[in-house]
Amino acid sequence: MVAADRAQPSGFDPNVPNIARMYDYYLGGKDHYTADRAAAEAAIEADPTLITLIRENRAFLGRAVRYLAEQGIDQFLDIGTGLPTQQNVHQIAQAVNPKARVAYVDYDGQVVAHGRALLADSEGTRMIVGDVRDPQAILGNAEVRRLLDFDRPIALLLVATLHFIPDEDDPPGIMAELRDALPSGSHLVLTHASADGVPDVVAKVVEVYKRTSAPGTPRTREQVTGLFGDFELLDPGLVWAPLWRPERSISLEEALPIWFYAGVGRKP
Repeated sequence: MVAADRAQPSGFDPNVPNIARMYDYYLGGKDHYTADRAAAEAAIEADPTLITLIRENRAFLGRAVRYLAEQGIDQFLDIGTGLPTQQNVHQIAQAVNPKARVAYVDYDGQVVAHGRALLADSEGTRMIVGDVRDPQAILGNAEVRRLLDFDRPIALLLVATLHFIPDEDDPPGIMAELRDALPSGSHLVLTHASADGVPDVVAKVVEVYKRTSAPGTPRTREQVTGLFGDFELLDPGLVWAPLWRPERSISLEEALPIWFYAGVGRKP
């Protein structure tokens, strides 16, 4: 599991492992505490390929954002972004088009405050507090509306976010609201944990995350495909993350330990 979009905790507790800070630890950052490091190490013990999984998830995000920017998409709405790290969405998109704009959204007020400080000098970016389970609040946020033009195509990013939303919170319904708000030509970039490939390994990692700020819910390929609704999946469809338009040749056997599905869809 990677990024988070769960209900805002009532106060800061460094003794509860926070999945945004665990993600930062996986990527070699410095914004984490003892509890975060301990939980991250327990997850790595459960799946020794976890660091590779995290990096492959991040690499997919980079490839997808770069591709969309090259196709002329210059607006990005990144929900469940987590702490800023290396090669953030705005850096990748603005390397293609310096005028690209990115609205970052995260549920965690402390993550947002830290992110705002780090992004203070970044042109064309905003970071706001928002919970994906309340899509209308995000879509109607004044800062988001000032930055992004909803009459033009937008890339909606939900990368390693929705597996932190339990079934009772209706992820398909959430996604329907978000998709409906986007104009034709918009895109959805999504990754999601699944136990389809290595169920025993995923079950062990899920157990670790039950003790963190956001337990996870892996889903099947069919369930993840359904989150795209009527968006048309771009080639090669919904695949294990390393197999989405890789920069080098990679076999299914190499990709399978990476138990995140990844895909990019386009709204007709």
